[in-house]
Amino acid sequence: MATKFLLTFAICRLIVTVGLTVDPMELLRQGVDGQLSLDPSDVKTASLDFGRLSRAEPLAVLHPASAEDIAGLVKAAYESTHGFTVSARGHGHSINGQAQTTHGVVIQMSGSRGKRLVSGKPALPLVYEKEKYIDVWGGELWIDVLRSTLKYGLAPKSWTDYLYLSVGGTLSNAGISGQAFNHGPQISNVHELDVVTGKGELLTCSEEQNTELFRAVLGGLGQFGIITRARISLEPAPQRVRWIRVLYSNFSSFTKDQEYLISLHEQPASKKFDYVEGFVIVDEGLINNWRSSFFSPRNPVKISSLNADGGVLYCLEITKNYDESTADSVDQEVDALLKKLDFLPASVFTTDLLYVDFLDRVHKAELKLRSKGLWDVPHPWLNLFVPKSRISDFDKGVFKGILGNKTSGPILIYPMNNNK
Repeated sequence: MATKFLLTFAICRLIVTVGLTVDPMELLRQGVDGQLSLDPSDVKTASLDFGRLSRAEPLAVLHPASAEDIAGLVKAAYESTHGFTVSARGHGHSINGQAQTTHGVVIQMSGSRGKRLVSGKPALPLVYEKEKYIDVWGGELWIDVLRSTLKYGLAPKSWTDYLYLSVGGTLSNAGISGQAFNHGPQISNVHELDVVTGKGELLTCSEEQNTELFRAVLGGLGQFGIITRARISLEPAPQRVRWIRVLYSNFSSFTKDQEYLISLHEQPASKKFDYVEGFVIVDEGLINNWRSSFFSPRNPVKISSLNADGGVLYCLEITKNYDESTADSVDQEVDALLKKLDFLPASVFTTDLLYVDFLDRVHKAELKLRSKGLWDVPHPWLNLFVPKSRISDFDKGVFKGILGNKTSGPILIYPMNNNK
């Protein structure tokens, strides 16, 4: 099976970009139903992103009341004789200024009134060709989508590791996490979109309607339009999660086991894990601090005591979803799968969580970092797809070479099936 590995260096995913300089009073005359703000605090917020690597102050910030507000503003930019720039901002988790613009308008998608106006009423799960879905505003945060759907025992199929990101933002960047080997990235679980194009047209698109636009926008890095509505596929939500992590000192064994686990994606649920990820440990403090509060035993682990190859360890993270009615079989199913893996003996960390708590696990780490003043700091970040044929070279040259023990930031590494 064709495999590639996703490598993620450092704590977020990108959000959005939209490309398309003007007197603010001219913008105010555009007649939007939402709020076109010149408030210095709004401008300051819109000039920053999570990466903290760049800063660009807009002239104004639009808090849209509807998709029509966004379409009107973009159309005005397109037709303006002076010209001004427009950028869409979700929760501000871009890293290189993709959601910023100078001498233009930032559209603040998240937190706007527009999310309540997708259908004129609160979003409810509906049925689309025998499959359940939910229509959500493009600026809605995934954590809020999850909370809404869990009320009906449902949840989206595919996630990012961090849920305080906007729907339009992650769909512009694919939306990848440990479930992608099974369900594909988030963009593979979308039925339909409403998109504002660069000319200010508001179009509905899908595999059947405006197909080229639909395929371009999903994973298009915001270059083809602003997502104002997304129809997201849902599935029955499990109640609980068995979360396991095991350690490896040998990189080949680590990648071999990851590839084996994702090869089981077509097996019945009882014969596969529901989530497969992993991370590289080049700093001993990382394994004892990052996410460790979830697990027992909590005794410190020393890299030196585990015969780490080149001073580097690898952690495989896996989960098994279950309900109270199937709890009795979880141990047996997990043990059967673990027996086929070649991890270090006595390195098993395990915990059981509510499904929502597992999906929202990174937020717990965020709150800790915020309390220490370590969240609103520069966050360089890099995502790479590396083919299976070169992943060992990457380990030797980067993990054991360039990085050594010089970084304490998270380094995620996990495989994906090309056909997903």
